[in-house]
Amino acid sequence: MSAPSVLFDAPGPRARARHRVLTVFGVLLGAAGLGVVLWKFQQAGQLDADLWSRYVLSADVWTEYLVPGILKTLQAAAVSIVLAMVFGLVFGMGRLSQLAPVRWFCGVVVEFFRAVPVLLMMYFAFGVYAVNNVFGVDFNAFYAVVTGLTLYNGSVIAELVRSGVHQLPRGQAEAGLSIGLSPGQVLRSIELPQALTAMLPALVGQLVVILKDSALGTAITYPELLQVARDAGTAYAAPIPAFVVAAVLFILLNYGLTLVAGRVERRINRRGRAAGGTTTNAMPGAPGGTGAMPSTGLGGENVQNLDPTSTAR
Repeated sequence: MSAPSVLFDAPGPRARARHRVLTVFGVLLGAAGLGVVLWKFQQAGQLDADLWSRYVLSADVWTEYLVPGILKTLQAAAVSIVLAMVFGLVFGMGRLSQLAPVRWFCGVVVEFFRAVPVLLMMYFAFGVYAVNNVFGVDFNAFYAVVTGLTLYNGSVIAELVRSGVHQLPRGQAEAGLSIGLSPGQVLRSIELPQALTAMLPALVGQLVVILKDSALGTAITYPELLQVARDAGTAYAAPIPAFVVAAVLFILLNYGLTLVAGRVERRINRRGRAAGGTTTNAMPGAPGGTGAMPSTGLGGENVQNLDPTSTAR
């Protein structure tokens, strides 16, 4: 039996000492850089307590700038998330189609929009909408932001769907085909639910990207959180407090989205385990079998038991 392979050897005493020295050096370098930045801010008067209190504690800043900016950011992100999920599922399944023209067309669309920068798509969409006044002056910027976020992130989600299905064991599809399901039914009923569950961590990360990239709307005058924070900073002569507060709010929004997505993931996993129930290796009607088809949970543990060649784990 061959020895197990390792990626790298465990560091020896000299290597560990060298790592400690480099770690201390990096921490000191980072602290020195932060000190220089704070000193520059202090020289510019951006760390004065009165300036921060006037900006952060002012009710007008929150009611007229920050709260409307948060709502605009959440609005654009929510619509983009829904549309990107639909786009990703449709084109992800299209890339897995048995029809070559459908597979090629979806592949070209996905690869094209993955390659184009989000900001460039926002610029292009805003130009088209503004010149033709498609949605009206008040909504052209909003739909341009949604268009850019949907096309780019939907293409990434489509690739996640494709790769998630390809990562499944081949026995999943073979078991479905063996009981008379068509390839399309196998994809929709067996492979896609398992792929969606497996790719939830990557999907959560992409949803956070959508929320953060909504800040690019400031380039086309969409009044999202970053834009209104900049306007408030200019109005109150407090640019540094404005950007710091905007950064903190973005962190809180992204953290809240991560918590919600994590709860949904745990709920789906619990439902998948509950739907699995007790399984058996015997086929329906065979000696020792239950006489009924085993249920297939979202996690896909029982789908493998439809294969007469599968063995118990």
